[in-house]
Amino acid sequence: MHMRIRHKPWAKPELEASEFFIQDPDALKGKWNDSFPQKLPLYMELGCGKGGFVSQAAFRDQEHNYLAVDIKYEMLGLAKRNVERVYREGMMRTDNVRLTAHNIERIFLMMNENDVVDRIYINFCNPWPRPKHKKRRLTHVRQLMQYRTFLKDGGEIHFKTDDDMLFEESLEYFRECGFEITYITYDLHHSGYEHNIMTEHEKMFSDEGIRIKFLIAKKVGMPTEGD
Repeated sequence: MHMRIRHKPWAKPELEASEFFIQDPDALKGKWNDSFPQKLPLYMELGCGKGGFVSQAAFRDQEHNYLAVDIKYEMLGLAKRNVERVYREGMMRTDNVRLTAHNIERIFLMMNENDVVDRIYINFCNPWPRPKHKKRRLTHVRQLMQYRTFLKDGGEIHFKTDDDMLFEESLEYFRECGFEITYITYDLHHSGYEHNIMTEHEKMFSDEGIRIKFLIAKKVGMPTEGD
């Protein structure tokens, strides 16, 4: 289901020339909230792919700063172009959006408890179905415990996937890590949920008859023994 992407020699130089691409994210550890022109609450997308989501979300919502992370320069090159297109058509400056390249499994190298993130988006991440690979999932316990460090108390993770097994197992991960599921649907497009941003990837799954699963998980206290 998850597509491989061809090498794009233009992507890295184009990103490095961009004013909204962060070349050394680890250098901003603990300082992300002050790294945007305007100090606004920070939303983060982990695994932003081609930027179909973040380009629309950030443009529509000028009340928040958006930081989008992906491991692949090829994806981020396309994301950069998507952001530029949306903002150019809307005649807006790209002040509230930043892209960066990082391995999300090692997000602790670029974020710490001094970075306050109000919301995290995880859209259609790799489901890593094989048992020995499950630890690599962006919703795995190992990852959620890292996100807790910088996600504010009461902050939310919005998680969307086409993969049934990933969704079911992630429910368990969230509960284990002190998140309360405040919204859940197994068929997002027929759920009446009004704030969805449909991306190209999502439309493709939907057109194939695959139902999109979606949840909102809120950071609360860690469960105590015996809960």
